[in-house]
Amino acid sequence: QVQLVESGGGLVQAGGSLRLSCVASGRTLSISVMGWFRQAPGKEREFVASIRWSGGQTSYGDSVKGRFTISRDIAKNTVYLQMNSLKPEDTAVYYCAAQRDGGRYYYTRPGQFDYWGQGTQVTVSS
Repeated sequence: QVQLVESGGGLVQAGGSLRLSCVASGRTLSISVMGWFRQAPGKEREFVASIRWSGGQTSYGDSVKGRFTISRDIAKNTVYLQMNSLKPEDTAVYYCAAQRDGGRYYYTRPGQFDYWGQGTQVTVSS
C-alpha cells in the first residue's frame, strides 16, 4: 500500500500563488505516476496535473495550463504543485493521487489512479 499526505493549502487572494506538497510513504517503489485532482462543492473531481515518476513527463488539465506546474523530488518521495495566477474558480479541495506500476501519465480519470490522499483546501478570494 501507498499512503499520501498533502500539505500547503490555504487562503490566497486572486492573482496570488501557493505550492502544494504531497509526500508518499509505504510501497513507494510501486509508484509509476503521481498527480493532482481537485473537487469543488457540487462538482465532479477534476484532473489537474500528473507526472511520470521515473521520466518526469507531465500532463495538465486545460484549465490550469500555463499557470500550474507539477514537479517531483524522487529522493523525498514528494510531488509538488506550484499554482500561480490563482483565480477564484481554482477554489477546491486538492487531492494527491498515485498510480501503481504500469500506469500512464496521460491518464486523467480518477478511476485510473490507485491511491489517494485526504485532500487539502485551497480557497482563492476575489
